[in-house]
Amino acid sequence: MDQRFDVSERFAEGAQFIDGRLRSGTSGRTQAVVDPATGEQIHTYALAGTGDVDAAVDAARRAFPAWSGATPGERSDTLHRFAAALAEDSADLAYAESLNCGKPLKLSEEFDVPGSVDNAAFFAGAARHLEGKAAAEYSPDHTSAVRREAVGVVGSIAPWNYPLQMAAWKVLPALAAGNTIVLKPAEITPLTSLMFAQAATRAGLPDGALNIVSGAGRDAGEHLVGHPDVAMTSFTGSTAVGKRVAEVATATVKRLHLELGGKAPFVVFDDADLEAAVHGAVAGALINSGQDCTAATRAYVQRPLYDAFVAGVADLMATVRVGDPFDRSTDLGPLISHAQRDRVAGFVDRARAYATVVTGGEAPQGVLAKGAYYRPTLITGAPQDSEIVQSEIFGPVLVVLPFDSDDEGIALANDTPYGLAASAWSRDVYRTGRATREIKTGCVWVNDHIPIISEMPHGGAKASGYGKDMSAYSFEEYTQVKHVMYDITGTARKDWHRTVFGDRA
Repeated sequence: MDQRFDVSERFAEGAQFIDGRLRSGTSGRTQAVVDPATGEQIHTYALAGTGDVDAAVDAARRAFPAWSGATPGERSDTLHRFAAALAEDSADLAYAESLNCGKPLKLSEEFDVPGSVDNAAFFAGAARHLEGKAAAEYSPDHTSAVRREAVGVVGSIAPWNYPLQMAAWKVLPALAAGNTIVLKPAEITPLTSLMFAQAATRAGLPDGALNIVSGAGRDAGEHLVGHPDVAMTSFTGSTAVGKRVAEVATATVKRLHLELGGKAPFVVFDDADLEAAVHGAVAGALINSGQDCTAATRAYVQRPLYDAFVAGVADLMATVRVGDPFDRSTDLGPLISHAQRDRVAGFVDRARAYATVVTGGEAPQGVLAKGAYYRPTLITGAPQDSEIVQSEIFGPVLVVLPFDSDDEGIALANDTPYGLAASAWSRDVYRTGRATREIKTGCVWVNDHIPIISEMPHGGAKASGYGKDMSAYSFEEYTQVKHVMYDITGTARKDWHRTVFGDRA
């Protein structure tokens, strides 16, 4: 393994980043940070308590006037320096992300880190584009204009599957719009969020504009969401927890952005490029060990291609190399924890009663037995209403089901509570056009599955939440639209006053 730094030494001052510096949590409880590839503890830190959340929110509140009052150009310059600082830290960030999450290093180096750097560069540019409706006389007697203003202190909660990218998705649009922010990463994966905040400070972001509280959701998370000085909450995580976040946020009537679970359908029509669909399904199902809310989890394949698709996916999955994340030949690393591995195994084991496990369906033995590994798994024969088809598994598991007509394929794709992402595979532009219109998700890929870009929005429908990450649409989530109306007549007695008192002049 490429040992770049000692985690405990690097974060010896603590795993809270408040008002520009690392400090220790005050909850009285500790949290172990574990390498899921080995099961070994790599760090222990003191969890944030409610007092730490209060301190972080207070720091963000005090930093807000100056940061929101900076010109768009000044905020843009800071974020450009931030992007450069992240690029300088790329090697360390990739190492820490793989160590903490078990991602293959090639995924961290080629996806997580460059995507986060690009996101910073994008929002550095977006900071200078606070667009609103053109100033004009929409009323004969007034000039109207629209201002976009920062919302205030944003309290965000990020998940454990993409700690660095989720920090970027939460923090960057908020800062670009002039807000200050308190981010709570998942307590088991705080490392790259802390490094992200340190890079921001090094780039010149004012102390207090970005704070990190590493604490448990039921304590630090709920306190942050319910804090009266937090004007907006952005949460990414499971639908079940998202419902609780919404309940807590509602009590203080704050703005809410939710990116929740997914169960992405992968619809293969009978004229699709079979080889492309097979490769796309394996890549889309196994990215980040399947711990991706947009991962391909349900493949619906039109019957003429069904048998060949199943055989092709099974053969390709058999070539996927499961192993040490720091081995450059590794394709698939462990899941985030043994608990998550056991959860995934439970779904598969229960499915054996009503479906066929074609390949995988087990944890590897030998040198990998200590890690939270699970082999790529392909399942067929499951009913549409079964648990394995309807529930979010969050592991390297793909279920394949056949369909006959195009109507049936699209209906099946829509037949879960979720609506985050989907893909349609066909050479027929009319078929794919119909699929993009009728599949009810926030994103539909055509002849591909998974790619994301900073310029385009990411977010769901139905039980997958509302609001967007990335893109100018995300930027708008973090601004308050204000209408400003100027009288242009100079007349003391307006004609409309007669509706309240007196007669027409």
